[in-house]
Amino acid sequence: MHLHKVRTYKSAELLAREDQLAWKLAAVATDPVAVEAEVVEMIGNRIIDNAAVAAASIARGPIRSARAQALGHRTAEGGRNRGAPLFGLTADVRVSPEWAAWANGVAVRELDFHDTFLAAEYSHPGDNIPPILAVAQAMGGDGAALVRGIATGYEIQVDLVKGICLHEHKIDHIAHLGPSAAAGIGTLLGLSTEVTYQAIQQALHTTTTTRQSRKGEISTWKAYAPAFAGKMAIEAVDRAMRGEGAPSPAYEGEDGFIAWLLSGPDDIYQVPLPEPGEPKRAILDTYTKEYSAEYQSQALIDLARRMGPKIGDFDQVEHILIRTSHHTHYVIGTGAGDPQKMDPTASRETLDHSIMYIFAVALQDGGWHHVKSYAPERARRPDTIALWHKIETAEDPVWTARYHATDADKAFGGQVIVTMKDGRTIIDELGVADAHPAGARPFRRPDYIGKFRTLAEGIVEPREQDRFLALVERLPSLTAAEVTQLNFTVPAARLGAGAPAGIF
Repeated sequence: MHLHKVRTYKSAELLAREDQLAWKLAAVATDPVAVEAEVVEMIGNRIIDNAAVAAASIARGPIRSARAQALGHRTAEGGRNRGAPLFGLTADVRVSPEWAAWANGVAVRELDFHDTFLAAEYSHPGDNIPPILAVAQAMGGDGAALVRGIATGYEIQVDLVKGICLHEHKIDHIAHLGPSAAAGIGTLLGLSTEVTYQAIQQALHTTTTTRQSRKGEISTWKAYAPAFAGKMAIEAVDRAMRGEGAPSPAYEGEDGFIAWLLSGPDDIYQVPLPEPGEPKRAILDTYTKEYSAEYQSQALIDLARRMGPKIGDFDQVEHILIRTSHHTHYVIGTGAGDPQKMDPTASRETLDHSIMYIFAVALQDGGWHHVKSYAPERARRPDTIALWHKIETAEDPVWTARYHATDADKAFGGQVIVTMKDGRTIIDELGVADAHPAGARPFRRPDYIGKFRTLAEGIVEPREQDRFLALVERLPSLTAAEVTQLNFTVPAARLGAGAPAGIF
């Protein structure tokens, strides 16, 4: 890997294309390196993981709305763009790929239950898969091309997340997703560095939004935001393929991304990227979720499971302090200053970003469920509210340092200090979730399959589950026709009620 320095340049300064970050990202995307076997394996795992979450959310309101919008954009027979399928529907129903990426991306993201990567910025790299897969299905990409495209999407997103912090400037993390998805599509389609460069810049320019989508009263837009970035990435690639240019240099320009939206013209960012000929391995740095909750709560849920029996009578708890990283304290902890995080009538999306609520429920229930743990009646239980409101977080420099570590000390958990009414204290800590690659029981292919089977139970018929999983097992050797079958169908009655009427 090589660290590339990125800063603002005045318009009067000459910055050659080859020295621009967007060009360097495009060069990585168009470097035809082989995809290593363990990367192929993990890509298959994440395709399964995405499908699992999509199955569990298939009848939820945001998915029904996104699906209805997508169905307003079906593709015509015989065109160059053959369209892509939608989760839950039969393969003969095809929509334009940007709309398939939209609907399928919402389904993948709705439950906040797929993979994550945390460094200078936050990310859910699995959000790259819906747009890249949709374009492969629409444009006749085979399994090998799909694998190359997804490997690029993960590589670019992880590298940007390592080098450029967005949230400190209140920019949402999808500003890294638009460029990474565009780069992955460039790899998939075998586009030139020039075309991919223009698409990456367009995608950055059109997907830069604020973090209000994850602040205060969090709405269903949290699920839509990455789907929007994927949709914009496909449209950016389409325009670039037609010869249309982008605002350049998008990152380094005098009125560009860094100068006005990030740290300003005096700051220098350092973005790690693979050297020419170096394999794209970034997906191996990422990790999925065992529980449907914000990633920084994963280790703390495991810790709650461990501490619950030690506490025993939760009515005897006086106070609970969670000492954790800056990110956890300020994003999902009391450091956010969001009263909504303590509100029993808050939305599911808001409760998902309240470690106080999550820790209280996980203590009482000894675990976490993607539906039951967020149910209104669960959030409004008087004993839960009482325990929940005794919990606060505090930033601990040790845990902040571990959060940003680049070695085996990297951690996303914290230390919990439970003070009982009789004066006793119960103290425990956990660095990484049990399912993390460095955890007590790291997720492997059987775990991903188990997650898929569990979440798809009663939704996707067993035979259909088997068909889908069998395709993933042969991922790099799939024909273009088989790639179009990388989807699942469900009986119509399980798709939920129709969505309210809109424009499309």
